[in-house]
Amino acid sequence: MSYLKFDKNLLINLEQSLPKEMLRTNQAGAYHCTTLVGCNTRKQHGLLVIPIKEMGNKPHVLLSSLDETVIQHGAPFNLGIHRYQGGVYSPNGHKYLREFDCESVPRITYRVGGVILTKEKVFISHENRILIRYTLVEAHSPTTLRFRPFLAFRESNALCIANDAINRDVVPVDNGVATCLYDGYPTLYMQFSHKPVWVDEPNWYNGIEYVKDLERGVPYCEDLWVPGYFEVPIRKGESVIFSAGVSEVKPRGLKKMYEAEIESRTPRSSFFNCLKNSAKQFYIKEGDGMYILSGFPWGTVLARNTFMSLPGLTLAIDHRADFEAIMATASAALLRFMDSGELDSRINGIDLPDIPLWALWAVQQYAKNIGMERARELYTGFVTRAITYILENGHPNLRVDPDNGLLTTDGTETPVSWMNANHEGRPIIPRSGYLVEFNALWYNALVFAASLAEDNGDLAPRRQQWLDAAEKMRQPFIDMFLNDSGYLYDYVDGRYASPEVRPNMAVAIGLDHSPLDRRQRKGVLDVVTRELLTPKGLRTLSPKSFGYRPTYLGSPDERELALHQGPARPWLMGFYAEAYLKVFGHSGVSYIDRMLIGFEDEMTEGCVGSLSQLYDGNPPFRGRGAVSHATNVAEVLRTVRLIKRFNND
Repeated sequence: MSYLKFDKNLLINLEQSLPKEMLRTNQAGAYHCTTLVGCNTRKQHGLLVIPIKEMGNKPHVLLSSLDETVIQHGAPFNLGIHRYQGGVYSPNGHKYLREFDCESVPRITYRVGGVILTKEKVFISHENRILIRYTLVEAHSPTTLRFRPFLAFRESNALCIANDAINRDVVPVDNGVATCLYDGYPTLYMQFSHKPVWVDEPNWYNGIEYVKDLERGVPYCEDLWVPGYFEVPIRKGESVIFSAGVSEVKPRGLKKMYEAEIESRTPRSSFFNCLKNSAKQFYIKEGDGMYILSGFPWGTVLARNTFMSLPGLTLAIDHRADFEAIMATASAALLRFMDSGELDSRINGIDLPDIPLWALWAVQQYAKNIGMERARELYTGFVTRAITYILENGHPNLRVDPDNGLLTTDGTETPVSWMNANHEGRPIIPRSGYLVEFNALWYNALVFAASLAEDNGDLAPRRQQWLDAAEKMRQPFIDMFLNDSGYLYDYVDGRYASPEVRPNMAVAIGLDHSPLDRRQRKGVLDVVTRELLTPKGLRTLSPKSFGYRPTYLGSPDERELALHQGPARPWLMGFYAEAYLKVFGHSGVSYIDRMLIGFEDEMTEGCVGSLSQLYDGNPPFRGRGAVSHATNVAEVLRTVRLIKRFNND
């Protein structure tokens, strides 16, 4: 039985099936995302969504959907589904659904009378092309398939409105047609493995609604252009492959292309394999560079997310070469900034003060997984440069306090940490001064750097300097952050010590090297467990705190205000698990293993096979935000790997 399988009873119930989404990417920034039943519920949904370099690398929806119709004896049976103004769904193609299976590729099975038709989708790796294979499993009379393409040609966060500026031209190509609605866009080629008949029937389909956007309080209604339709006869046992891409393809090669792509897939046959597939979807290869996209269906390449998620997305699934390639791209961008202040055109936020700290942590994870010798060979120069840069106060917004050795930063006007929500141009959480995770990461980096420099005579003086710097800040860290209640202040700014119970302290106790001893770690861990732990990760704020807002709902302003005021983040589970196992050792393995059940449950919820950006802080802990998020997938994978390592010891 397939690990990810949904039956007729769920699929025909839109209340249950519409919240479940599926995602496929090409590891080059393009994606396909929709609901299990094929009804787009977000403006970012689409059958072919690609980044366009000339338009700032933002994703653009070219082909929104492809509506299929089964024709027998002249009678059409429409398999598509859209939501129109007033909440009306039409056509109601979901009533023909019998099964959705997602083990190797997404496969939908339809039954229309005596007709059984399957539909399977694959995205071609590193190419802006999606293939859909239709197979007529059963039919008792001649059958024709009709395909009606819904075109958008707009940025994924925008909406299309009926207009006279579109280019209506449809140009015949081999086994299909090509069209481009607006200047500046690539041409869309729609082709089949079998020769179709194209029928011109140009129309705007007005008033298509996206219910998720309606819920989010943002514009949610658009018009889509349908230039006509294809018709292809199909026999029992026969397959027809549809291709949508930005370059023309030879129809004879579609079958071979499809089969070659299938062979490279890891079956989604387990919790780990689902996360492994999801991890690889965040990879982006562009020219000589390799990057990590922060999430889907919206997301960009962010420096912090790159370094935070890099170990989990690569090393936890034995993709060492990908770690090295992505780190080479990201570290080069960081070194350029450290040397000259130059920002990177592709990696956003490279100038934020905690980026070197997360980069050093990522190198440490490489050393733990691959070995210290290989880490020394590849990264000694980078680590030395980053540590020296911080010690010499090279960053414009990161300073080593000469009195206590702790790091300070100014976050009063602009957010400086991952808790970066803004309201009316100001940080909602004004984390400034001494931040707990900044200083924990710094202490950890100094001790790790010293270990990396062992037996390196040239670095002996610096190694001792790093050890001295770590020792200098150890007691001040405890004095600064550890309070009488046994947990760590989130930040200390002047005389103000933030008493809110937040999960950044979990980073401090989950690192390999911490200023805290085992007893102190346990005290902090107890508070985190009692006030922040949920089945979906750690809450961003304790329910006991003023301003706790556990649900990420409402208007854009309401959601921004709630972003870090209660919703849970799965990525924090990685540090929590490490802290728990450091305190309890092997006796804590079964507990962390049980905690992973909450994430395994999510494999059939939200974006099937992946993890959402955040989850409500209160039951039933529903997923919100981006449907698939890199740091969450990464750190849950790292937790799974951590459990395996403990079990093998």
